[in-house]
Amino acid sequence: MSDENAIRDIANKYFDALYNGDADLFATIFHPAATLYSFADAAPVIMNVEDYLTIVRGRASPASRNDPRQDEIILLEVPTPTTAHLRVREIFLPKLFTDELTLVKTPDGWEIVAKVWHYTLIDNKK
Repeated sequence: MSDENAIRDIANKYFDALYNGDADLFATIFHPAATLYSFADAAPVIMNVEDYLTIVRGRASPASRNDPRQDEIILLEVPTPTTAHLRVREIFLPKLFTDELTLVKTPDGWEIVAKVWHYTLIDNKK
């Protein structure tokens, strides 16, 4: 599988994990030392992947609420043999997220090592 196809596969697993609230699937695509960041609110959010997986396990998933699924890859770059960047967008009502994912190629394959996200509130009553 080409690097680009492998990274697209990571993106699809990421979207599936988000929509279904599947922390175990997330654990397969995030490096154990990954860090997640957001500065969208007054207080910054900075957490490790284990804390993020705990949040995922404790919240209702979009699938469990029958929310519409909308996700897309905005950008996929592979600038070096061991680094890649994904910009993705997805809905997790009532928010529209844009996520910047940095990946590295490890002996186990491509893994997400950093997630930086921003969101905007959307009107889901349309």
